[in-house]
Amino acid sequence: MTDRQSSEAKAAVLLEALPYMQGFRGKTFLIKVGGSAMEDPALVDRFLRDIVFLEAVGINPVLVHGGGKAISKAMKDAGLDARFVGGMRVTDEDTISIVEKTLARVINPEIVDKINAFGGKAVGLPGTEVFLGEKMLGLDPATNTEVDIGYVGKVTDCRLGLIEAAVAGEFVPCVSPVARDAVTGHTLNVNADLAACALATRLKAHKLIFLSDVLGVMRDPKDPSTLIPSLNEAEIASLKTEGIISGGMIPKVQSALESLHGGVGKVHLIDGRVPHALILEIFTDGGIGTEITL
Repeated sequence: MTDRQSSEAKAAVLLEALPYMQGFRGKTFLIKVGGSAMEDPALVDRFLRDIVFLEAVGINPVLVHGGGKAISKAMKDAGLDARFVGGMRVTDEDTISIVEKTLARVINPEIVDKINAFGGKAVGLPGTEVFLGEKMLGLDPATNTEVDIGYVGKVTDCRLGLIEAAVAGEFVPCVSPVARDAVTGHTLNVNADLAACALATRLKAHKLIFLSDVLGVMRDPKDPSTLIPSLNEAEIASLKTEGIISGGMIPKVQSALESLHGGVGKVHLIDGRVPHALILEIFTDGGIGTEITL
């Protein structure tokens, strides 16, 4: 490729992105990141540069992050065994202390510092200042009965004051997935996907974007070429009946549909291991993941 051809290709990319930039200016995007997308420092850097890019072109990104592997490591270092029931972490008094410390003192500050280092502006917000919750029981798959799993909760409401103040000041709010028990005031461990859905719904976000370890919804999980680029509610119901949407993908798409019914514009499932996945999904015609609408 000649220098001129290379320059023309770069211009074509910018022109393809232009209508998306114009259409999304001033819109709020709720972005949830977790899993392997948070384990590779190079991928984290690229993802956070994407966040800075979104803010620079007038989009209002709000970030909810996970931290499961870092929490498990911190528990191991403290001599505690991580136990799970139906995919939910059993969270006793010692565990919730480690959860809160790891999120507030390690993961959240690292994200904020990197966004700032890349020329953006970010502020870390503990989930206990944003999410109100209540304790929930876990479902033991061995007995199909509900069991007490400790300080684990679901979000019942969101306090938007700090989020709205950050966005108004052109800061990227970075929120951890813990809630304040509305009755006792105790900290509750909350599934980050569910926390993101709750906040996106309260914000009436234009987009809710999940960065995880899978490309999106695929007809054959072992074949990336079977990625389904777009789905609506009726198509999801059909794929669930066929068994194509199964296992851990069921609660994810169900949460997506609930968010859409709650006022979120669109939901995107994308692979956070792909460099600059956010930019490719939001600003290109083809995208890279699965878009879910009603």
